[in-house]
Order: sequence, then C-alpha cells, then structure tokens
Amino acid sequence: MAWQLFRLGRWSFRHRWTVVGIWTLLLLTIALGAATLSGKTNDNFELSGLESTQAFDLIKDRDPEAAPDGATARVVFQAPDGASLTDSAHRQAVTDALTALTTENVLAVLDPFTTGAISEDGRTGYASVSYALSAADLTTTDREALETARDIAERAGLTATVGGDVLGVEMDGALAELIGIAIALVVLALTFGSLLAAGMPLLTALVGVGIGIAAIATLTGFTELSTTTPALGTMLGLAVGIDYALFILSRYQTEARQGRPLEEAAGRAVGTAGSAVVFAGLTVIIALVGLSVCGIGFLTEMGLGGAFTVAIAVLVALTLLPALLGCAGARVAGRRARSPKKHTAAPGPDDTTATPRTLGRRWVEGLARYRWPALVAGIAIAAVAALPAASLQLALPGDSTKPAESDARVAYDLISTEFGAGANGPLLVVIDTDQSPDPAAAVDIATETLATLAARDGSHIAAVIPALTSDHPEAVHAYTRQLETARFATLTVIPAAGPSDQSTKDLVADIRATLADLPDHTGARAMVTGLTAVDVDISNELIDVFPLYLAVVVGLAVVLLIAVFRSIWVPIKAALGFLFSVGASLGATVAVFQWGWLNELVGLDATGPVLFLLPILLTGILFGLAMDYEVFLVTRMREAYVHGTPARQAVIDGFTHSARVVGAAALIMVGVFAGFTLTDDIILKTIGFALAVGVLVDAFLVRMLIVPAAMFIIGRRIWWMPRAMDRLVPTVDVEGEALAGRLAHHETNYASRPDTETARAPENNTSDGPDRSSTRELIV
Repeated sequence: MAWQLFRLGRWSFRHRWTVVGIWTLLLLTIALGAATLSGKTNDNFELSGLESTQAFDLIKDRDPEAAPDGATARVVFQAPDGASLTDSAHRQAVTDALTALTTENVLAVLDPFTTGAISEDGRTGYASVSYALSAADLTTTDREALETARDIAERAGLTATVGGDVLGVEMDGALAELIGIAIALVVLALTFGSLLAAGMPLLTALVGVGIGIAAIATLTGFTELSTTTPALGTMLGLAVGIDYALFILSRYQTEARQGRPLEEAAGRAVGTAGSAVVFAGLTVIIALVGLSVCGIGFLTEMGLGGAFTVAIAVLVALTLLPALLGCAGARVAGRRARSPKKHTAAPGPDDTTATPRTLGRRWVEGLARYRWPALVAGIAIAAVAALPAASLQLALPGDSTKPAESDARVAYDLISTEFGAGANGPLLVVIDTDQSPDPAAAVDIATETLATLAARDGSHIAAVIPALTSDHPEAVHAYTRQLETARFATLTVIPAAGPSDQSTKDLVADIRATLADLPDHTGARAMVTGLTAVDVDISNELIDVFPLYLAVVVGLAVVLLIAVFRSIWVPIKAALGFLFSVGASLGATVAVFQWGWLNELVGLDATGPVLFLLPILLTGILFGLAMDYEVFLVTRMREAYVHGTPARQAVIDGFTHSARVVGAAALIMVGVFAGFTLTDDIILKTIGFALAVGVLVDAFLVRMLIVPAAMFIIGRRIWWMPRAMDRLVPTVDVEGEALAGRLAHHETNYASRPDTETARAPENNTSDGPDRSSTRELIV
C-alpha cells in the first residue's frame, strides 16, 4: 500500500493543477446542491419500540387530534408585586394574548384559568400551546403570533415568557469554528515556522469540511436528519483534517531537509505518513460507522455523517495537500530544500544529527530510566481523574440547562418556583382499554392505584390528575366518547422533582411496577410516557446496546491494528490506554456539568445530568481519535525497529521524531473541540468539552507517558505475534519498509549509469521548483 500511496502523492504533486481543479469543481458542485436541495433538520431524539413511544403511537393511531407530534410552547404570565392574574384587566390581557396565539398550525391552547395552572398567590400562570408542525417547520406567522401575545401581555403590565421546544435548537458553531481555526493557525505557525506552511493544513481541512457538510446539507433535502449531525461532522472534519495534513506535511519537510527532490519527498511523505493517515482514518470511521449497530436512528445518522467527513479529510490530505505542495515549490519544504545534498540512504539510528537533543528526546530518555514510576504515576493520575464518572447521571437536554437569560430557562425557572419542579415534566399514563370488558372501571382502578402510590411515603408524586377532571356535561361526554371510540384514557402524574432528577426517573419504574398487574384484574394495560419516561427508556436502551457496540468497534480496530503493527500486544495496550482516556473524560464532564466544578469557564450557570448519548458517542469518537495518536506515534517506533534499531532505542527514536508533531496535532484538536464549549447549545457544549479533555488526556498522559513507559518495560516482546497469525495477517507496510527498499533499488540502478552525476547534480539546480531528475526514472 505504501508504494501505491507514494505513486498517488507523486502524481498529485506532478499534476497539481489538475488535482486542485477536481477538488474545486467538486466543492462548487456539492455547494450548489446544498444551496438548492437542502431541507431542514430536527432536534428530536426519537426511538421506536419503547414503551414511552408505543404509548404515543397508540394515541396517534386511535385519536390523532389528541396526540400532536409537533412543537409545544409554554407561555408564562406573571403579574406585578401586589397584583394578581385574576384581576379583571390582567385576566382580559391573558385572554387576548391567548387569542392572538391562535394560527392555522395551532391545535390547542390550554387556558390557565380553565386548567387551574395559576399559582396559589395568583401572580403566575402558564398556558400550554400545541402545534401541528415541528419547531423547524413553524411559519413566520406562528412565530409572530408568539411575539404579538407577548406584546399584548406586556402592554397590560404583565411579564410574559415563552418556553418549550417551540424555540427549537440553534446550533451556531461559527464562533467555535473560528476559535478552533485561530488556535490551529497559531500552533501550526509555531510548528512549521512559516505562515504559508501553516495555512496549507487549514486550507485542506476547510475544503474537506466544506464538501462533507455541503453533502450532508444536500442529503437533508431527501431525508430528515438530526440537527447534531452536521455540527458533529464539522467538529470532526475540521479536527482530523488539520491533523492528517499536519502529519503528511511534517514528513514532507523531513524528507526534503534530507536533500530529496521535492516531488520524491511528497511521494515519500504520502507513502509513509499517508499510510498512517489511512489507517488512523479507518479506525475513526470504524468507530463512527459502528454506531449503526446500536439500531438507534439519530446515532446512526451522526455516526455516518461524521464518518463521511473523516473519509473526505483522508482523501483531501492524500491528494490535495501534495498538489498544493507542488504549487508552493520550495517555500514550504524547509530551509535546506533549496540546496539539497546528494544522498544514498536515510540517516541511521545512531546519527546524532538526525536525532537532536530535543525536549521530546530528553523526555522519553527520562521515561526509559524511570519507566516503572512513570507508569504507576500515569495510571494513578488517570484513575483519580476518572473517579467522578462513578456518579454519572444521564438525561435528555432540556430547558433547565439553557443559559440563565434565555426565555426557555426563565420560563422553566418560573414554573419550577411557582408550581414545583415536576410541573416542567409531567408523566402521562395511557390506559389502553381495548381489551377491557369494563373500560371505565379499569380507568378508575388505575387512578385509585396511583392515588395510593402518591399517598405512600417516598413516592415522589406531587399530584395525580384523573382522566375525568370535571363534572361538566361536555367533559363527561368527551371522556365517554374517548373510552368508546378511541378505547383509551390518559392520567397525568406530576412528579415532586424535576424531569432530570433521579427520583423522577425512579418514579417511572415505580409506576410501571405498580400498574404491572392491571391487565390481570381489568384486561386493560397501562403505559407510561412523557419527557422523563422517554429519557429513561432511551438511556436504558443505550446502556443495553453499549457492550455490543464496544465489542464490535474495539474488535475491528484491534484486528486492523494487528495488521498495522504486526503485533498482538501493541493493539491490546492501545485499547487499554483508551480506557484511561474515556474514564478521565467522563470524570471531568461529570465534575463540571453535573457537580458544577469550574462550570463558569464553559459558560454554564446551572448543573444537571450529563447528555444521555454522551457515553456511547464519546466512546466511539474518542476511540477512533485515540487510535490516531497510537498509529502516528508507534508507527515511527515500528519503522525504526524494522530497520534494525534495538527495541528500546526504537521507542526513543520513534518518540523523538513523532512527539512534536503529535503534540501539535493534539493541541489543534483540543482547540477545535474546546471552541464548541463556548456555544449556547448544551449538546455541542458537552460533546466539545468531553472530546477536548479526552484528546488532551489521551495524547499527553496516555500516549506520551503511559504508552512509552509500558513499551520500555515490555521491551522487544511488545512486537511479538504468533507465527501462525503472522502468516494469516496481510502485510500492509504502514512503516514504508518495502517502499524504502524499492526506492533504494531504483536509486542504486540509476546512480550506476555513466551520466548520473550530470543528470542529478542537485547542487547546480538554482530553480525554486521541484527537481525531478532523480524521480523521473522511478516506476510511473
């Protein structure tokens, strides 16, 4: 493979304008498709086959008007101190405001004076509004009606605040992307010492992200995707795109500084570092595509979208980057590239000019001397950092975690203060009476059972609202019609605690257990739904599929790494090191988001459970990225080892060559992910923070401390693989051993010709362009 990549890199360098033109045309074409065909995304986390979703499906099938699946709004009204909403003027203002809310897409508006949603002091009340369309599909008229209702209330001296999912999710990652790009530019400039060289990885990464996100946007015109999908694609595409180009460009400069002609240097860089990029990219793609084994729609979308942008990043790094290097000539090749020296072989492992006393070399030599203390200290630090993860609580994102000044958060806090935290997340108990001989009796028994549960100490129920809440003839008629025609009834349970509180989640299980024998006594069955019930069901489903996902992803990645390193212990060590990274990342996330430690640094003013999909999503993404650094770091060690360097020295030499670039790549990736912690959206904020901490821990604690210390302890046995497996596993030559031998063979044959010195003569080449004389005779 290294030879084929060498030819690809050299061809791209030589046919630079063709490659640039192809990528430019592709970017413009897909961008045109995105501009003309893109649709809307949704912010709903839905999963079929759960009790909570089955309950909604039942209502929708039997009484569609009673089960609106569109957006909902809660309009909270509050009178000034000393006044009441029941005052005639204020009551009329509320009525007028609710009338103004009505549009053709509004299914129902529940008046607080009718439903009893008025606080004890009469100052606060809230109205619930149900829409036929999702938040993303609401029209300008619908949103203007909300503003009109607010204006009517405020002109009457009331405070009006709108909450609920009608506001949708605005995932504006522009600021995060700019911050990540700025950090990347600084790190790249310090790494390469040239703004031109620093700009190339940024340019290629932006091209890859542009193509990936435009393709995802085009796809939304044909199918509905999660709002998080393009945001996650941007995050990953930008991070890995810069890193992959960084590794190839760094190797290109190394080859050029050894005196190789620029065209050959580009080919060698793609053939060696590019091989590592291919396999590093494959590990990330495997981890992301593996999310589809969970069978959860929104996770599959996010995984496939992220995998697509990573694949584009790999292709761009392998082709567009060498083409741009060809356009730039010697200006990004390094200080020695303008007057290359004649060479016959790469520097040997004992060549002090090839391995200067850098900070990385001094660090790894120190690890070689103190390997046991370093290993113990690294594991201890990772273990302590992971301790908070033992208290991990998961929940769906809600209004309680939004910024304090946002309308949604203000409305949530008002309802919690005046009506109890549970009013923000009522549970709906659906009684399916289709098989019951006496439907009314079945509903009565269920209501009495829940009332008994509420009266029991520790039940955590604030109120049980029966299906029939009024003796009014119209209410009785509607209740009777629902039992007779739709064959179901709904009870509402108001928890004492908020939707994300653990006691509320426990209440879902208690209600289900209490009503489990209802079919035996009445022939009817009870199903619990609502925001908290959906939260519990999805979280349990993710926990159930997590072992399968981990087995598939880690298994495939270990097999891939066995082929890369031709070793059993290196992949196992890499996977074990990943556990430290994900543990520390989850621990830090719990400490900041759930416990509130230093949460102001990421713009949080409230604490709560962690995003429910974070563990499985973090595991997949971070595993792929962790294997990236394992491949990039250990590949150079393997390269030195297969060229005859003793195992201990190979670790030192490989670390010395790779540490600076791996460290720069990690800092860039941390900067990109950390930029997303400054967004207002809790989903992006949580994912960005967890990935930033995970990459930081993995690159600097695991890969640069624990891994080399363990390799020094194990010694040459780290490269052991059974002979039977060695014969079965294909040779991929990621370290470029076969490539180096093949090129050396051609160089030897070429140097033996009588006109070699005249033909090569790089010393006399004064052109800034590439010297093709030594590569012209290589196989095309």
